[in-house]
Amino acid sequence: MHKGRLEAFSDGVIAIIITIMVLEMKVPHGTDFAELKPLVPVFLSYALSFIYVGIYWNNHHHLFQAVKHVRGPVLWANLHVLFWLSLFPFVTGWLGENHLTTNTVALYGAVLFMAGSAYYILVRVLLSGHGPDSTLAKAMGADVKGKISLVIYAAGIAMACWQPWLAIVLYTSVAIMWLVPDRRIERHLAE
Repeated sequence: MHKGRLEAFSDGVIAIIITIMVLEMKVPHGTDFAELKPLVPVFLSYALSFIYVGIYWNNHHHLFQAVKHVRGPVLWANLHVLFWLSLFPFVTGWLGENHLTTNTVALYGAVLFMAGSAYYILVRVLLSGHGPDSTLAKAMGADVKGKISLVIYAAGIAMACWQPWLAIVLYTSVAIMWLVPDRRIERHLAE
């Protein structure tokens, strides 16, 4: 199968995820700016999730620049990533509406952890089909940033039981770490 179909499908699903997230933000009935104050937590959770979805989209795009072909396992691994991303609107809404409670922050972190794990699996499946000498394998290397992200998510989930706001700081730190797209792939493609 040509990778273009997988990329187009993934782009469409990610666009829908972002659309659903923004539609969850309800417009206040009043016209004063004070009416927006209760929406601040909703907006902040939306902004963090929007950044995360954007990070996944961006890195997915870069990843598939180094991919030559896709097989059935790649399709399933990609769907696995999209499944966890599709839960972002739900956990984002729950988090924003309930203001950093233990359960909402822990579940948000669990979805982040599972999406990160699914992406890691996608990379491993792609590597298994491209070989150790491929551009993809050289570009991915040990994937330290991906592994560190999973550890920070797990720490955030545990931290949510004691200090939910600190867990959000941990989740945000991972997003900041990934804001710059992974340049390893671009570097290896240029060679």
